[in-house]
Amino acid sequence: MAESTIVSNAANLAKYLQLPQKGKITAEYVWIDGSNGVRSKSRTLDKKITKVEDLPEWNFDGSSTGQAPGDNSDVYLKPVAFYPDPFRLGDNILVMTETYGADGKPNKYNYRHDAAIVLNQHKGHDIWFGLEQEYTLLDVNGWPYGWPKNGFPAPQGPYYCGVGTGKVFCRDIVEAHYRACLYAEINISGTNAEVMPAQWEYQVGPVDGISMGDQLWMSRFILHRVAEEFGAKVTFAPKPIPGDWNGAGLHTNVSSKEMREEGGMKHIEAAMEKLAKRQAEHMAVYGEDNQQRMSGKHETSSYDKFTWGVANRGSSVRIPRSVAAEGKGYFEDRRPASNGDPYQLTGIITETLYGKVDGADVAAFAEGTAAVEELVVPIAKP
Repeated sequence: MAESTIVSNAANLAKYLQLPQKGKITAEYVWIDGSNGVRSKSRTLDKKITKVEDLPEWNFDGSSTGQAPGDNSDVYLKPVAFYPDPFRLGDNILVMTETYGADGKPNKYNYRHDAAIVLNQHKGHDIWFGLEQEYTLLDVNGWPYGWPKNGFPAPQGPYYCGVGTGKVFCRDIVEAHYRACLYAEINISGTNAEVMPAQWEYQVGPVDGISMGDQLWMSRFILHRVAEEFGAKVTFAPKPIPGDWNGAGLHTNVSSKEMREEGGMKHIEAAMEKLAKRQAEHMAVYGEDNQQRMSGKHETSSYDKFTWGVANRGSSVRIPRSVAAEGKGYFEDRRPASNGDPYQLTGIITETLYGKVDGADVAAFAEGTAAVEELVVPIAKP
C-alpha cells in the first residue's frame, strides 16, 4: 500500500513469533513522554502475569524523552494496567505505566496521578466516559495518505463514512487496528471514515474511572504500532491541513448515574451551567493548537465562548436529540482536540461537575508541552 520502503516484513517475522518462549513472557512497557506521545521498551519476565501488582517497576533515560535533565535523568515506570499483546500474542502483554522521579513524586508529564485522585474520590457518581478519537494518516513524506502529491483531492462531501476507491484511504490499517484493540481487550466500540479524506475515527467506551485514560492511551500506542507495519504515519494534530478541511477532535461523552436515571435531564442542564463557568480552564487542557480547529466552522464552536444545544454540532456541548426526548442519558463535549490527554479531560470534567479534591490539580499543564505530531512538509492553503 505505502510508497515507503520503511515497512515491516511481516511474512519473515511470523516464523520467529511462532518460536516457543520456554515459559518466559515479554512485557512491553508503554509510557507518555514529554511531547504528548508514546514510548515503549520491552523486558522479559519469568511467568505469566495475572495481576498488575506482580509487575516490577522499571526506569528509563528521561533526558532522551524530554522528561528529565541530563544530570538527573532517571525516570521510573510504575505499572498501572496491562493488556494482551496483539503483536506478540500468547501470554505476552502490553503494560501501561505512570512516570515518577527519583524522589517518588509524579513526573510533571504524569497527568494520570491527579486525575486518578479526582476520579476515585467521585466514583460514587458512577461516571461513564466514551471518547471519539479522530486522527489522520500520512504518507512517508508527511502528506495525507492518498492525496495527490503537492495537491488536494476533491472537496469534502463523499468521504465521511465513505465506501469505495477514491473515497477512503488506508482501510487496511483501520481494520488491523480495530482487531488488535479487540484482542487487547480495549473497549473499542466502533470506527468510521471521517469528513476529510485520510482522516478516521474510532470510539472507546463506555469506560468508567481512570481506566478510560488507560485504554485510550493504549489504543493510540496500538495504532502507531499497526501503522508502522504499513509504512504510514499517524498524526493527532487537531488541524493537520489549513483551509476548508475538517479538523480532528476527541469528542468526550459523559454520563453519570444521576444523568441516566429518570429526571436525569435536570442533572445534564446543571452540568452545562458548571461547564460554562470554567471555559478557560477546560480549553487550557483540551489539546495543543486547538484554536486552529475551533474556528466556529467545520462542525466546531468558538474557542472562547461556551454554548450548548440539542443536536447542534456547532455548539461546545451537544445534547443528543434522543437524550432530550427521553429526559435522561448523556452529553457530548465537542471541544477537546484530537491530541488531548484523556487523563486531563476526564479529570477536569469530573472536577468541574462534582468538585475539586485536595492534593489534585488536574488543570495543571506542563510548560512547553508540544503537539503530538508535526507535519513533515510545509502546507499551502488550497
